[in-house]
Amino acid sequence: MSQVNTETKPVPKVDKAAKVAGDKKERKKKRHETYSSYIYRVLKSVHPETGISNRAMAIMNSFINDIFERIATEASRLARYNNRHTLTSREIQTAVRLLLPGELAKHAVSEGTKSVTKYMSNA
Repeated sequence: MSQVNTETKPVPKVDKAAKVAGDKKERKKKRHETYSSYIYRVLKSVHPETGISNRAMAIMNSFINDIFERIATEASRLARYNNRHTLTSREIQTAVRLLLPGELAKHAVSEGTKSVTKYMSNA
């Protein structure tokens, strides 16, 4: 009587993200999204002669991410308190008023209102 081989050989896994070109494998770079291009544009529009170091850019990027998170969290909380499922410009505006101090909040609200108005007119 012959014996049947029950052992199975492991099947090599093929990485779908990697492109196989002969022996070489090219990996797709993971996208790292930052606000650096926007920070740079604003800096150049305000102070055309001034540059910014990579470390300063990283600090600014971190700052913007932090403020974004705080505003989004506060706006979400406001929507939940009012039994709403949608964040509107009103929740964002109120969150900005609650989070930012005095004059800074006023300027932020006026700039935000201006931006929303411009967006709506172009849409």
